[in-house]
Amino acid sequence: MSENTSQPTAAVHWIGAGLSSGPGIMALARQGVRLTVWDMTSDRAEMLNSHLDPTSRFEIGLLDLNDAARLDHFSSALSKGDIIISMLPAAFHVQVAKLALAHDCHMVTSSYLSDDMLALQDEACAKGLSIVNEVGLDPGIDHLFTHILVDAARTAGVLDQGHAIDFISYCGGIPVENTPFTYKFSWTPLGVMTALKNPARMIKNGAPHNIARAWEEVTSLDLDGETFEVYANRNSLPYVDEYGLGNEKNLRTFVRGTLRLNGWKNAWKDIFTTVEHADLDELKNLSDTLWRDHPYKKGEQDRVVLHVALTATPNDGGAPWHGSLSLDHAGADLNSAMATCVSLTVAQAVMAVAEGRLAPGVQPSPHDVGEAKRWLQALSSQGLPIKSDNVSL
Repeated sequence: MSENTSQPTAAVHWIGAGLSSGPGIMALARQGVRLTVWDMTSDRAEMLNSHLDPTSRFEIGLLDLNDAARLDHFSSALSKGDIIISMLPAAFHVQVAKLALAHDCHMVTSSYLSDDMLALQDEACAKGLSIVNEVGLDPGIDHLFTHILVDAARTAGVLDQGHAIDFISYCGGIPVENTPFTYKFSWTPLGVMTALKNPARMIKNGAPHNIARAWEEVTSLDLDGETFEVYANRNSLPYVDEYGLGNEKNLRTFVRGTLRLNGWKNAWKDIFTTVEHADLDELKNLSDTLWRDHPYKKGEQDRVVLHVALTATPNDGGAPWHGSLSLDHAGADLNSAMATCVSLTVAQAVMAVAEGRLAPGVQPSPHDVGEAKRWLQALSSQGLPIKSDNVSL
């Protein structure tokens, strides 16, 4: 948010002051938003406040969703039209959304939109409330990039023409300084270990393609003279329609995936063997070991790389159309690259809700290209280096 953006009248309640929250909290506070940060303890919020000018500091509240007294205290602080941000683990988001609806409040979270969240659609629309999901980095900025990119391709007249369409979207958090392990952790590695066990789906060579284990189909991606390793993540297929490519008759490649430093597959080969056969307790033990051996140290920089590209290749041998949007950002400590990218995007969603720019209902990040560009222009003004190729922002 720039300094001259109007202040929202709604109060904002940010739940969770953890490692992914700091830059967004401080951006909203500096904007003059009526902000309360809620967490199980006050330590992290107090630390964030210490970095702010006294005139910009936010209120602090204690909240544990499993503590009835603290939950009642939180509920009593809510007013109709307020905005609640959930930066809690994904398992708590629906609980927070139901709480928001019960008190006629909007809600924002960076996490993936779930079926349980979608089930709240009718109630949210009836109450005129926005329940906004997928407004972090990935998912989040990647969606914004894609909607702008697809719109540029459509404007160029290269979609719905039978051309071969290749779409890729890769994102990863990686260390700035490479090591033999090729990776470092800013929080418990258990989530990474668990995700590696999940199968993935993509479009490959024009047909749906299943991948049982992520490490079995690692490929290379060259960006600005640097080679990365990439692999498909989750199920990409539902996003074909969401991104407006469902009518393409020759959709050759469509993948949303994860990016790692070159050499990752080899460095992690023993981990893959363990993950493939491990039960939950064994994964937890592995997580503890990795957390001990490969953490980010104080002052050490992390890096976020996001690259989204679309190529349309005519069947008659004509010149292909290609466009891309990329982000490559480094940071450290409170302003880590991951925290900055995730939480500043969340803050953009808060401002969009506060200013009435998003429709009521349960939704992901905005599909509207004008709104997406507005967010990216604001993020760029806050220091995120967004690079475009054949695409106008």
